[in-house]
Amino acid sequence: MSDTKSIGGVQYQDVGAGYFEKRTLKRSAGFWGIWGIGVAAVISGEFSGWNLGTDSAGFGGMAVATVIVIIMYFTMFFSIGEMSAAMPHTGGAYSFARAAMGPWGGFITGLAESIEYVVTTAVVVFFSASYLNFALNAFFGWQLPGWLVYALLYAVFVVVNWLGAAVGFRLAIIVSIISIAILAIFVIVSISSGGFQVSNLLATKPDAGQSALFPHGFLPILAVIPFAMWFFLGIEELPLAAEETHNPQRIIPRAGIVALITLSVCAIAVFIFNTGVLGLAGTQASGQPLVDGFAKMVPKGLDGVLAIFALIGLLASLQGIMYAYGRNLYSLSRAGYYPRFLSLTGKRQTPLAALVVGAVLGYVLLVVVDAITAASKGAGSVAGAIELNIAIWGAVVSYLMQMVAFVVLRRRFPKAVRPYKSPTGVAGAVIAGIISAAIFIAFLFNPGYQIAIAAIAVVYVIGLIVFAVYGRKRLVLSPEEEYALSGGLHRDPEAEGYDAMEKEVFGDDGPPKQ
Repeated sequence: MSDTKSIGGVQYQDVGAGYFEKRTLKRSAGFWGIWGIGVAAVISGEFSGWNLGTDSAGFGGMAVATVIVIIMYFTMFFSIGEMSAAMPHTGGAYSFARAAMGPWGGFITGLAESIEYVVTTAVVVFFSASYLNFALNAFFGWQLPGWLVYALLYAVFVVVNWLGAAVGFRLAIIVSIISIAILAIFVIVSISSGGFQVSNLLATKPDAGQSALFPHGFLPILAVIPFAMWFFLGIEELPLAAEETHNPQRIIPRAGIVALITLSVCAIAVFIFNTGVLGLAGTQASGQPLVDGFAKMVPKGLDGVLAIFALIGLLASLQGIMYAYGRNLYSLSRAGYYPRFLSLTGKRQTPLAALVVGAVLGYVLLVVVDAITAASKGAGSVAGAIELNIAIWGAVVSYLMQMVAFVVLRRRFPKAVRPYKSPTGVAGAVIAGIISAAIFIAFLFNPGYQIAIAAIAVVYVIGLIVFAVYGRKRLVLSPEEEYALSGGLHRDPEAEGYDAMEKEVFGDDGPPKQ
């Protein structure tokens, strides 16, 4: 018996008995838990971030960008839902691409998702700090330094996620409902107080030959799509909860679609009414558009209270998106792509090491970007935009790879068990992939996104070198790897165990069929 086996340009190691027992997750989520974690991970996008493109493209341009993004997310999630039901294990995007495009495809996609979730968490921390300092200033007339608020937020939510998935799912449901209620109150107040004015939606000076609806023409639509994505960024994390969900084959696709419908309603409402209160320029310039909107409509003194309520929406996403990077790092670590200590779960069955490492990386990014923008005398919104664009670019790489994976798997594994099938099929995946590719290309040609592209390029070069030299020689037969190697025959670790192919690979039966 050999303790190492070379298959398809990579090497699998026999990690021995007890490896997966030290890396267990606990099934805690039902339908509403998955709905809650999906909404919670995204809902901060309705509070901050989306607004950075309103004046640049005008109301019409931002509206078109939002419609394009809604189409992309629905068609993409239909495809992701099908793959998640077929592969009910934690790997998510990495697992889909691994099955379709081999270990290198899995690593490239998994790394893109790592970048997306770690940086998205940093962006949410950034905007949460902005809302918190607004409230502190309103109540007490002072603020905390950014680096300290970042550290406190990361520390608190690492602990929250470490307490266990059951706590996290329950909290996600509660804060999602509260966040939706806050958005509903904003709409009601904006109408009842007269703060909402239709004229504010078109209050801009158009370029020569352009209309007030599209004041700068149609080209800016591509540039602001990344900001419209902020309404939904993170919903694709739900497959990462597969090993912590009861009946994930059924629950994850359906709860995700309901969450997307919920978020679409919230996105449309906040886009129209927040912009209708602040105007195009005021909305884009705001670091906390919802609070600034409330401040224009309520008596002075209440805006600080409302900032605290609005902060709940951001903290909901902080908890949800931190969950995502923790499970993403966990799954890639368990399979050997990342250092294996990141997948240790301990008595609480949560990947504490992954949560801490992701927090440290995000915190360093925040401090560095703050320092760079301060040195160049940039505004806080500039720092937020840089971080947001890094997260978005990582996301679209992951999206494009997943849609390619969907099409490939439909052809390569035609007989694989698919408990849920996308209603839009291959056509939907192609539509989502084309939109993702268009956003990817738009990034390359937009000078404002060059910092984000350069940062991700550096991470990828380092990551690919480390994987080529070290990681690909230390892979483990995790459920994600077994699914890919077996052609979809080993799909459910709950039913088959976590070492279903150990004897087949390391025993006398020879390597599995490619």
